Amino acid sequence: MKALFVTPELTIPASDLKWRAVRSSGPGGQNVNKVSTKVELRFDLAESEALTESVKARLHRLAASYLDAAGGIVITSQATRTQSQNLAQALELLAALVTKALILPRKRKKTKPTSGSRLRRLAGKHINSEKKQGRRRVSED
Repeated sequence: MKALFVTPELTIPASDLKWRAVRSSGPGGQNVNKVSTKVELRFDLAESEALTESVKARLHRLAASYLDAAGGIVITSQATRTQSQNLAQALELLAALVTKALILPRKRKKTKPTSGSRLRRLAGKHINSEKKQGRRRVSED
């Protein structure tokens, strides 16, 4: 297996990636019983030195549905009938996840409500208050 080129600056070495072929499930006639076309790609997130700790943390959140008990990412692909296409698809998905994890989230700027929005909120509260006061029992003084 070759290294995975994610961006021009980032390459995941082949030593961090492991894959194996297993038999696919579902319909497929005689072929499904003879040929192992389903691909299981494993990427050990904790041991990888290609990614920084912050990128690993973001990738851990993004790939939560692909994590195994040891904290590694396991991607399976059985969409096509050939092993090579399934492997390419799994590698493409891993590259997309890593690319998404490379993007730094923008920091939230603290804002205050405008005076107009404050007045509208208070006017709405006043209308609700009057509505509920109208539902009270009338005293017979």
